[in-house]
Amino acid sequence: MSLAQELAEGIAAMELAVTSEQQAKLLDYLALLRKWNAVYNLTAIRQQEQMVSNHLLDSLAVLPYLWPQRWLDVGCGGGLPGVILAVMRPEWSFTLLDSNSKKTGFVQQAAIELGLRNVEVRCERVEQWQAPQKFDGIISRAFAEAADFVMLTRHLLAEGGRWAAMKGAPEQELARLPAGVKVERVITLQVPKLEAARSLVVLGVEK
Repeated sequence: MSLAQELAEGIAAMELAVTSEQQAKLLDYLALLRKWNAVYNLTAIRQQEQMVSNHLLDSLAVLPYLWPQRWLDVGCGGGLPGVILAVMRPEWSFTLLDSNSKKTGFVQQAAIELGLRNVEVRCERVEQWQAPQKFDGIISRAFAEAADFVMLTRHLLAEGGRWAAMKGAPEQELARLPAGVKVERVITLQVPKLEAARSLVVLGVEK
């Protein structure tokens, strides 16, 4: 099966609305990731088919549960999920942050080549970074345990903003959340052709 078919079938299984242009951009991103991965070691996954499920579909799975408008992807690595979300939501803005300059160099190049005008890339340590404007949503895929994630990024969350943590089985981590942070939702995700447990945890600040 071609990568385009693999992607299209996964999107259909998740009942997502993705235009043919968006699907083409997602596959272009995957091609860039594979090309740069040979030199920069951006992902441990080398198989193309696995990249479709583990990277593209895994990132797309959270889309129905996110909200507008300004997003920060912390520890974005090779651009997941931030680049995928930026392709899908051109009307939202995304800042992708990582302290690894090789990874942010790749993400910057990918954003240029994909024509993503809604992406800003920052090579910073998140706990030291001061954003000119705070964020409605802060997401992470493989950045830190939930407690560290919220503590390191709390200064960047806008009033009324929420965190979105992409996790496997999150129960133990959620028991260690700091005071003042509440679990709003734990959503079990079904990612086609991905055997591992996946969930999205939405966290907010207690009033």
